[in-house]
Amino acid sequence: MRGLKLLESRGMCIVDDDKKKIIIYTDGGCEPNPGRGGYGVVMLYGKHRKELSQGYRLTTNNRMELLAVIKGVEALREPCAVKLYSDSKYIVNAMKEGWMRSWKMRGWRRKKNKEVINCDLWKTLDVLSRKHKIEFIWVKGHANVPLNERCDQLAENALNSSNLLIDEGYEKLSEKTIDSQYGLF
Repeated sequence: MRGLKLLESRGMCIVDDDKKKIIIYTDGGCEPNPGRGGYGVVMLYGKHRKELSQGYRLTTNNRMELLAVIKGVEALREPCAVKLYSDSKYIVNAMKEGWMRSWKMRGWRRKKNKEVINCDLWKTLDVLSRKHKIEFIWVKGHANVPLNERCDQLAENALNSSNLLIDEGYEKLSEKTIDSQYGLF
């Protein structure tokens, strides 16, 4: 039993025959970084396919990568066994190598007591990842992996759309950083 918990803590999937098996591909992008950003998600369940995307007026590449994962997992209506493919080593390593778990145990602090970057999104992913059995799998970006390429296209289209949302987590963080740098607060 201890071995199963260790695998789960590292973001590895424990197959549960009672759960629906879902495949999710995700990608996020930003031009420039920081700048306009977007994410793309492709979800597969049997013969069913769902695509998600959204653009943001000011954000970062890593936030869009994280948001793509979050939006894909949030779209699940019940606990599932998920194979989640991402070209972000930042996300895959954080989940598989236990980085997120360590950050959480330290009160969402990194080594040397520095705050975890994108903490708002990591906390959301932490909650979501406990509802499902998720296996995080790294896939090389821009390597002709069709569903990863589709996610990239969705993210690109989203960041170039006129329907851009505000990434409140990023913009609030930016204001806080600017205020502290210039001694305003």
